Amino acid sequence: MKRIAVIGAGSWGTALSIVAGRAGHQVCLWSRNAEVVDEINHHHVNSVYLKSYAVPETVRATSDIAEAVSSADFVLLAAPSHVTRELIRRMLPSLESRMLFISATKGVEIETGKRISEILRELLIERFEPRFVCLSGPSFAQEVAAGQPTAIVAASLSEDDCLLAQTALSFENLRIYTNTDVVGTEFGGAVKNVMAVAAGMVAGLGLGANSVAALITRGLAEMARLALAEGAQLETLMGLAGLGDLVLTCTGGLSRNRYVGQELGKGHRLEDIIKGMREVAEGVKTTRAVKLLAEKLSVEMPITNEVYAVLYEGKAVSDAAGELMLRPLRGEFEK
Repeated sequence: MKRIAVIGAGSWGTALSIVAGRAGHQVCLWSRNAEVVDEINHHHVNSVYLKSYAVPETVRATSDIAEAVSSADFVLLAAPSHVTRELIRRMLPSLESRMLFISATKGVEIETGKRISEILRELLIERFEPRFVCLSGPSFAQEVAAGQPTAIVAASLSEDDCLLAQTALSFENLRIYTNTDVVGTEFGGAVKNVMAVAAGMVAGLGLGANSVAALITRGLAEMARLALAEGAQLETLMGLAGLGDLVLTCTGGLSRNRYVGQELGKGHRLEDIIKGMREVAEGVKTTRAVKLLAEKLSVEMPITNEVYAVLYEGKAVSDAAGELMLRPLRGEFEK
């Protein structure tokens, strides 16, 4: 039995808490929302973000982040990427070198282009070298909580830490594989959200399966170019954390990022779409981060550029789709 602090009580953080609780671990789930905390502690449900699924009694919630991580064996980060740096800063006085940090956050910091592992190391390295695992792969929270078979990846430079996360969190329907490619696993989880927004735009325009398949395939090539430029392994991008997560997020009806793109394709304004959502669609902010990083690394990412133009420059979705079709003809595997 492990003591697990889960930072972020959105749908994914709650689903992971449910699985860990079912596995017999002691879980402390942190949320800034006092109503969510109260409901979990008194009614064992999170109706705001993951209704209809009982939260085990081994899971308790708190709005005190220091209390959440106190004495934890694992600190599982499940908050949106744009708030992760600030949350880690708030936890700093309570963090210890023995703790295993597990990131379930899929995003890249806008201002710096840093992945979650890099942010964590930057903030902790003066005190100790953090033990880090990235948890990623095709996984809708609702289906995990419902007990549907799901396979994801735990990636760490330390094989021992990979195995610790794998052993502790694999339970019944949730199967965890391991690898040592943290860079590829983190980039796969982040960039696929940008491609999901693009796939939603295609669907919102009323285009068919041919168009979506083309978008996914070229999106995978784009994702791989960026990740490989940062030292990732191609095999990772062809696996669960790359292709698997990309296909799910680009085609699944539960994808928040696909939903944003779809509504944009139907002609709705981004501000109105975001206003009507309870949870963050990581792809919106990650598009900015990925575009900036790609420019810094001189990596060509045409799909990302067009998604950025729609989100931040007011470009019409139909014009963005047309721009991609009018690009110069080339060989499929040209870099």
